[in-house]
Amino acid sequence: MPSPSYAAFLFDMDGTLITSTVAAERVWTRWAARHGLDAAAFVPTIHGVRAADTIRRQNLPGIDVEAEAAWVERGEIEDLEGVAPIAGAIDFVRRLPPDRWAVVTSATVPLATARMRAAGVEPPAVLITAEDVARGKPDPAGYRLAAERLGVAAADCLVFEDAEAGIAAGEAAGCDVRIVTAAWTHPLETTHPTLADYGDLRLEVRPDGSLELGS
Repeated sequence: MPSPSYAAFLFDMDGTLITSTVAAERVWTRWAARHGLDAAAFVPTIHGVRAADTIRRQNLPGIDVEAEAAWVERGEIEDLEGVAPIAGAIDFVRRLPPDRWAVVTSATVPLATARMRAAGVEPPAVLITAEDVARGKPDPAGYRLAAERLGVAAADCLVFEDAEAGIAAGEAAGCDVRIVTAAWTHPLETTHPTLADYGDLRLEVRPDGSLELGS
């Protein structure tokens, strides 16, 4: 059976192109302690979701959500220890035509820029961040916007994700989804194809510019 081809690849950032999970969990553990939350139960819920949305979900009385999100953002920008590219990711995206891939992240522009710089990943021409959408993942708005800016249909795109919220967003956008497991600290069950990293992936750019993925 021939491999499917895609108009574009849409990548989540944290845990998908770069390993930032441990750094993020350090900051969110500190935040949880400040507010008396059970970090062991809380921290696994932060992944793939905008910081403000995560904080809002806690329903803490008298909290300034934007101020708390800014506190988390500062901490994450300052704590870049261990942030690195997923194996093979830099070479893989360098082989993609610039107009055929995008990053869709729940991070803000300053945090996304800091983490990609720390990992040595060159930001793509299309970078969708927390500021670009009214509703973050699991809402599909980010992936739909990325496809629109690339000039392709979302249904013709392949999403690379690692977290439940992002997987749900890719599904809701009508995209195929492939799961990157390299940075998992909290494994999840999925029916989607998985890959440990990008080291053994085969990429073919067809004459019409479409992308075919193999292993």
